[in-house]
Amino acid sequence: MKHVNLRLPDDLHEQAVAAAAADDRSLNSWLVSVVRHAVESGETPNRPGGDSASPAPLRGSGHSPRP
Repeated sequence: MKHVNLRLPDDLHEQAVAAAAADDRSLNSWLVSVVRHAVESGETPNRPGGDSASPAPLRGSGHSPRP
């Protein structure tokens, strides 16, 4: 298993802790399930609805990569 250091804004951390508690899960377990769902469904902020035909923009480039 890989370890990842994740920096979250304070308000997002509080919301994630509350969501994990509401699901009766640890924060780590909740984050793993959220990331797994995003990866398996293809739904990300740059691909609402899992539209794989629309590549996500390259980080810092300001534009989408060409296929």
